[in-house]
Amino acid sequence: MELPKLSEIELPNIPIKNPLNTVDTSFNKQDDYRDKFMLHGALAKEGYDWWWHSFTAHHADTGEEKAFFIEFFAINPELGGGAPVFGQLEENRKNGIKPSYLMVKVGTWGADARQVHRFFGWNDVTIKEELPFLLSADECFLSETRTLGKVKVTEDEAAAHPEYMCEAGEMVWDLHIDKQIAFNVGYGASKAIREMEAFEMFWHAQGMKTAYSGDLYWNGQHYVVDKNTCYGYADKNWGKDFTSPWVWLSSNNITSKITGKKLENTVFDIGGGRPKVGPFAFEKKLLSAVWYEGTPYEFNFSKFWTMTKTKFRCRESKKRLAWQIEQETPLHKMSIQVLCNKEDMLRINYEAPDGVKRHENLWNGGNGIGEMKLYKKKMSLKNKWEWELVDDMEIANIGCEYGEYSKKYQDEQNRIAKESQKKNKKEAK
Repeated sequence: MELPKLSEIELPNIPIKNPLNTVDTSFNKQDDYRDKFMLHGALAKEGYDWWWHSFTAHHADTGEEKAFFIEFFAINPELGGGAPVFGQLEENRKNGIKPSYLMVKVGTWGADARQVHRFFGWNDVTIKEELPFLLSADECFLSETRTLGKVKVTEDEAAAHPEYMCEAGEMVWDLHIDKQIAFNVGYGASKAIREMEAFEMFWHAQGMKTAYSGDLYWNGQHYVVDKNTCYGYADKNWGKDFTSPWVWLSSNNITSKITGKKLENTVFDIGGGRPKVGPFAFEKKLLSAVWYEGTPYEFNFSKFWTMTKTKFRCRESKKRLAWQIEQETPLHKMSIQVLCNKEDMLRINYEAPDGVKRHENLWNGGNGIGEMKLYKKKMSLKNKWEWELVDDMEIANIGCEYGEYSKKYQDEQNRIAKESQKKNKKEAK
């Protein structure tokens, strides 16, 4: 049988021009449709959607630097009503009642690292479905260009309500948002893939470099957020479950160790861990982008034609977490090492749409430090392709995250898997 030529085959809307050309500006492409509200269809009953913002501010009087975060987290809107439904309430867990609410999560890292949560029932939430995206609930508001709000939890409230999954604190803020450089992961979060709900967890960074400006009050202290020194970041995740392990690293406070120059047009973003499509999991897979002074370098496992290879590990000691990541394509290579002290971090809390709190040890920080080396392939004088160092960089103000599902949850999953295997063997006989 004679096989057809490749040129005669009609391929279904898959761009294959220059498949090995990893220098591609496509990842720095904002997409308002990916940043809008995603909880429709099945995800409305078992899904989450969140918008994350992190940045550095300075005390209005002392100039002290301090990192903060603000997040709008939506879960299971179709199951809610006039009041928030908490999945961690013992009665709800016993009765299989799933969580449903809008949570506004705020907090800080450093010596007083903490997270503070405010909850709304869905009857008190307004979301603009069409573009541009808008979300509001009482005093809290979020759009692509502005966020403002107030969150307050007292010591007594935090102690009396463990289902809030937070500490005491108070934040009031009014910030303008300018998302400057994006990390669009490509067809892995495209419209067709989103409609199929193929991945358990989707990701889009509309502003891996974002300039925030405005004022913030944390526990009564006034902080000023300046667009030139905020080292801001904005992304979103949505889906029906989380990933384990969970990896995230990003910063745009980067200095060349070779020239000593501050790299004002450079940012990197790394995320992933163990993405799942249905029952299939992809072990140790990361999506990474480096925007180096206007030149893009992408390491994206979902773009299979780039032949991205990844090695990573995260080590946890009593005092700190350490990330080591190396990725390469046939043309580019990136290696990065990051450290963050636990005393500057917090264990960030989320419950999944089914009401299970799988992550009990998800470390989250905003004060990481590290080093990154970037390489490209170049023909040497010996007529061989060799790695040439693009830059050796020092990084500060790194947003960082790592965690794996709790041992209790993993043991339970292993027990269920073993029982299922035994049942299948009996049925086979």
